[in-house]
Amino acid sequence: MKTIKNIVIMGLLSILSLSGCKKFLDLAPISQTNGNNFYQTAEDMKNALNAVYGALQYPGMYYSSMHIIGDLRSDNTWIPNPNAGANLQEVDEFKNNAFNSISSTTWSAHYQGIQAANIVIDKIDAVNMDEDLKNQYRGEAKFLRALMYFNMVRIFGDVPLVLEVINNPQEGYAYGRTPAEEVYAQIVSDLSDAEGALLYEYGNADIGRATKGAAMSLLGKVYLTQKKWALAVQKLKEVIDQTTLNKYQLLPSYASVFGIANENSKESIFEVQFKKGSSGEGSPFTNQFAPIGSGTAVTSLGNPLGQNIPTDNMNAAYEVDDVRKDLSMRTSYVVNGNTVMHNYVAKYLGVPAANLDSDNNWIVLRFADVLLMYAEALNEQGYVADGPAFAYLNQIRNRANLLSKTSNHVTPALRIADQGAFRLAIEHERRVELAFEGHRWFDLVRTDRAMAVLESIGMQAHHVLFPIPNSQIEINPGVMTQNQDYD
Repeated sequence: MKTIKNIVIMGLLSILSLSGCKKFLDLAPISQTNGNNFYQTAEDMKNALNAVYGALQYPGMYYSSMHIIGDLRSDNTWIPNPNAGANLQEVDEFKNNAFNSISSTTWSAHYQGIQAANIVIDKIDAVNMDEDLKNQYRGEAKFLRALMYFNMVRIFGDVPLVLEVINNPQEGYAYGRTPAEEVYAQIVSDLSDAEGALLYEYGNADIGRATKGAAMSLLGKVYLTQKKWALAVQKLKEVIDQTTLNKYQLLPSYASVFGIANENSKESIFEVQFKKGSSGEGSPFTNQFAPIGSGTAVTSLGNPLGQNIPTDNMNAAYEVDDVRKDLSMRTSYVVNGNTVMHNYVAKYLGVPAANLDSDNNWIVLRFADVLLMYAEALNEQGYVADGPAFAYLNQIRNRANLLSKTSNHVTPALRIADQGAFRLAIEHERRVELAFEGHRWFDLVRTDRAMAVLESIGMQAHHVLFPIPNSQIEINPGVMTQNQDYD
């Protein structure tokens, strides 16, 4: 018999057994049997909302899937050692099919999170609580639902658009794949609602919650992905204008953006919160990204898994004197007095409390990303020699200790003479500025550059989308269909 557990398009009421995230998530387990009767008070709704945030920590989201897809799928990182995992290596080499666990884990986790968000949105109206807090919680749930659907539509294309709480298995069979444009319309609607309901900042106890700026920034990225340049320019400029109110800023030093001591800074707009030593709340990145065989040379505790290793091509992408390189990646480590030449990611180094249990957050949106998106959208509206788009691009470069690029620079590498050249300059700058933060694959697909960049390492045209998990097609044959050219 097919159960709710099997039909992952529905999400699971068991999402509510998630424990919370660092600083503000402290959810106690809620059983499935009393779920529909549980939501009576503001505290109940807080717990339900915290479960949505908790879903972001799932392996199928920001614990592992989003960097596997965002970086490993691209030319940024690779799997040099097959012991790092066959499913990951298949994604890396464009050999993944409908049975690969990355697709199924990603699909399942996102729909569990969407189900949890739908519960909040559905139940909160009936709860007697402060109206401002009710609007805030609803806005947070809509932001998180939009983020999850944005991931899904970019990864899989047409996906089931589920906006109601699924209460029994039979309801799940009604959902086939919704056209991507309809999914995007709902994302825009959710983010617009969230923007109107959320605050720019919260007290220390609530750091990490979705803010108005997070909704605006994500909406700007959605418009950019849809190639709606004017809307992207408008929304991203609204975020940039918040610097005058000290809401966000490009920090003076790239080094001050990363590391446990620098989390949730003025440059960070939205982070997934992790906390080591808290019953599964820790992040795995320190161990995941350490080379196999490195022992304790890279990570002081736990097993080095070698799952997201920078390519030599990525290493060569940095210009001479770019301070971001050594802060983002390393090219060697020392074991027993011997130097081993091996690339590895350095942005997420920490001291684990146990294996796969560190404090490092995952930054989803930060201000440097907004500045580069804004420059890109301005250029798409029309190239202006040494215009505002140049100024925003060069803000990022100058912080990295690099010279500004101009329209007629005497040095060819610093010259951007036309719109096409500016596109490539932005592509390069995003690659090195946002390295290993899960953006590269999505950037290449969004700009229709994936085939040009990745065909030489195995990409074919149909790989712009991941395969729908075979389990979903078997559960709902005739309704759930596969993406083109996947078995």
